[in-house]
Amino acid sequence: MNLKGVCVIVLMILAGQSLFAQKYELGEVTIEELKETRHPIDSSASAAILFKTGETKFNLMNDGNWTVSTEVRYKIKIYKKEGLDYANKSKSYYVGGFRNETLNFKNAVTYNLVDGKIEKTKLKSDGEFKDEINKDVKVKKITLPQVRVGSIVEYSYVLNSPYISSLNDWYFQDNIPINYVEYNVYIPEYFRYRTVISGYENVEVENATINTGDFGQQKYGYKIKNVPSLKEEGYVTNIDNYTAILKYELASINYPNQPTKNFAVTWDDVVKSIYEHDGFGDQLDSKSYFEDDLKIILEGLVSEQEKIDTIFNFVKSKMTWNDSYGVVTDVGVKKAYKEKTGNVAEINLMLTAMLRYAGIQANPVLISTRRNGIAMFPNRTAYNYVVAGIEVQNDVLLLDATSKNAQVNLMPIRAVNWTGRIIRERGSSNEIDLLNVPPSKDNVIILGEIKEDGKVEGKLRRVLTDYNSFVHRENNIGVTEDSYLEKLENRYKGLSVEEYKVDNVKDLSKPIVETYSFTHDSDIEVIGNKMYVKPLLFFTLDENPFKLDQRKYPVDFSFPFKDAYNISIKIPEGYEVEYLPEAINAAMENNHSAFKYLVSAANNNIQLIVNLDVNSFYIPSEAYPALKDFFKLIVEKQTDRIILKKKE
Repeated sequence: MNLKGVCVIVLMILAGQSLFAQKYELGEVTIEELKETRHPIDSSASAAILFKTGETKFNLMNDGNWTVSTEVRYKIKIYKKEGLDYANKSKSYYVGGFRNETLNFKNAVTYNLVDGKIEKTKLKSDGEFKDEINKDVKVKKITLPQVRVGSIVEYSYVLNSPYISSLNDWYFQDNIPINYVEYNVYIPEYFRYRTVISGYENVEVENATINTGDFGQQKYGYKIKNVPSLKEEGYVTNIDNYTAILKYELASINYPNQPTKNFAVTWDDVVKSIYEHDGFGDQLDSKSYFEDDLKIILEGLVSEQEKIDTIFNFVKSKMTWNDSYGVVTDVGVKKAYKEKTGNVAEINLMLTAMLRYAGIQANPVLISTRRNGIAMFPNRTAYNYVVAGIEVQNDVLLLDATSKNAQVNLMPIRAVNWTGRIIRERGSSNEIDLLNVPPSKDNVIILGEIKEDGKVEGKLRRVLTDYNSFVHRENNIGVTEDSYLEKLENRYKGLSVEEYKVDNVKDLSKPIVETYSFTHDSDIEVIGNKMYVKPLLFFTLDENPFKLDQRKYPVDFSFPFKDAYNISIKIPEGYEVEYLPEAINAAMENNHSAFKYLVSAANNNIQLIVNLDVNSFYIPSEAYPALKDFFKLIVEKQTDRIILKKKE
């Protein structure tokens, strides 16, 4: 090997050593960093976190209680105007307990390059704000000064908490790329925590025993470099389910010469701790506040189904949800009943108690909402929602009275998330599947006619069932007909609607049925003596909703569905069909989705039948390429135009 080759190898080794030995400390900003105009790996990034480091330590106070102190440090580079918001930071903290959390920002500085020199601007008091989310949660915010494209901002915050049962989640990913993340946790020898790292990134984990101070500790270190940004992808309900996040949950405490105290080791332990809470189990036993009212509404009812429907509708009509989640009550069922408003637990524990009073075998069902995410392991914060469950044969009927439009076994979509856990009176519990919902139908029938100028006039009938009807009702609460039609015409450009009618809006047992006359002027292109017709008219899917080459996350369609279109179009006098798209009948493997397309022409009429069935609630990421190709086929077929030509 020549001398030049040896030098290159030495330089590469030194560069590698420099990378891993680099100090990630606040205040170390270079001119080269400030001159950087784009992220070296992700040129589309509007900003990047140059590093995010943190550490969590436990402190034993004089009164014998523990506090947990977490310090987090950020260094962020702004590349584009869209990235300026990353110079602002807000952080919430809890003040609703016997002992409050405290939060303080520090070391907040902006760096700019001015005349070839580094200019440093510190955060002043007018750049820090306090706010209150509710009586239990406050938030502090900072807005860094003198921030512009090219700036580097730094800050840190310290959160002190008396709550050791679960540590704050640590995020290794953000909406912008992160060059380096390091997090160290120092756990006293008395504590055992259950941990899990979610997501798809490979985090380096190491641990070591430390025997300094008043007690032994175990240090857990987590490192990762070049973390990609979280890409916006459609059909993802809660991106946190797939983000690289570290979770800590206290499993046990073992002090010297004392028996081990276990915490939420199993799902049974979780259920027991919730059931024994004053805001849960005791609320199910209380019935005096509703007895008189229930005697009246149940009078003369014999069948179990009548009682279920009557009680369910009574609670929905009487109670108004205050948008507050939780598996335990806030003010209690009695007060909530009197005030006619309550949180999720108050409304649905009340519903469960009433059903039991009527002789129905009803039990509460714990749920983690889509916003709360998937319960990774047994822990006390896994569930944030509770509904009523009625066991019938080998099934459980689910009832959620927080929504006026919910039906028996048709809960709000927010609550339909993987699995729930039913709690019986004797304390036993079982996991139940929440994804076993029937496909929701969207059936469209159109009788149309193409005019000489290329406009289409016709009549439409649309029938929406199950979740399609639920979503329609939820989205249009309090919306006037004029406002709804304006939205409809804006959604389908070129559409003009007349003689609109909708049935069964208030009768939840029946599907939504829309009928109207329409004119549409964007479906047909007239060129010379030919017309190019979109067969599905304004329902045509013009572009593939799945655009990414690769996808790490499963596709969540919220619910399975069956879309069916039956369209009959009369062609204008003097024209004939020159070209019809070919029929197709396609399906994905594992029956995830199916697509049927059939078009024919006879007696101056074009008949189109199209069916799209999405049978799977979730489609796994490994099936994404096939799903993308499947929808590409659908778009190609729907945009393949019928060609009409003038007769000679």
